[in-house]
Amino acid sequence: MRQVIYALVLGIGAHYYFFGWGVFLQIVLAVAVAIAVESTFLRIRKFPIKPAISDGSAILTAVLLAISIPSIAPWWLVVLGVSFAIVFGKQLYGGLGNNPFNPAMLGYGFLLISYPLQMSTWASEFLSLPQTLNVIFNSSPVDALSGATRLDTLKTQLALGKTTDEIELYSVAQMWINAGFLLGGLYLMIRQVIMWHIPTAFIMGVVVMASILSLSNHQFYIPPQNHLILGATMLGAFFIATDPISASTTPKGRLIYGFLIGVLVVIIRTFGGYPDGVAFAVLLMNIAVPLIDYYTQPRVFGQ
Repeated sequence: MRQVIYALVLGIGAHYYFFGWGVFLQIVLAVAVAIAVESTFLRIRKFPIKPAISDGSAILTAVLLAISIPSIAPWWLVVLGVSFAIVFGKQLYGGLGNNPFNPAMLGYGFLLISYPLQMSTWASEFLSLPQTLNVIFNSSPVDALSGATRLDTLKTQLALGKTTDEIELYSVAQMWINAGFLLGGLYLMIRQVIMWHIPTAFIMGVVVMASILSLSNHQFYIPPQNHLILGATMLGAFFIATDPISASTTPKGRLIYGFLIGVLVVIIRTFGGYPDGVAFAVLLMNIAVPLIDYYTQPRVFGQ
């Protein structure tokens, strides 16, 4: 868990460089809430608190959720999201190792469905620490400093009849943030904290599905390279889909699981009602993990 948190540093650093202090404030708040909620439920269940907190799972869930929501989201949003993730995504199933869904993405999905306006308002430029504190804790309006993500903007403009030739497809900030998470993911693979199957299959699923759509009509579907550098693609491929508890466990199953998540991400981004599809794609495939593992079991030695 700690190695995964270390690997997030480059992506988080890039986020700070472009958008300011909000990401750090959200992380600190999310971690504090996660520890408090986890400790409370462990006490209710009469389980030892220190071993469960020190394993880093609650902290990692909090960090992943904090960097997935807008850095200028009001403080109560991250409190609700983290509490929901810990309680309904983890503790009600029995704690670490028993949850069928990725807790961070369950919390994210809950927030996105319940509070779409707050979850779609992102910082559009660097905010100083006083500005960020004012926005997060005083809910001050930031119309001039906020806006939709590049994926959301692309989707809206394409729906209005514009073509990809008429739209600015790239976002320098999101490109560098994705590059940071890519380097962190490669670090995890080198350290063998995660296996190569899911990230590779995830990216292949994105490329294949986006290529099919782009080849069918390149003027109205985003090219595959843009899907890779926009949104939460690299964060999803290396840090979310690879969750060892809710992901597939067999070698073939990991490839199928990762590939189908990548396909679903592009489908949701293109045809769904939300700009990014990583969270819902992961949650949908979490449901399918028992079926995938059942049919991809390796042969028993000597059989």
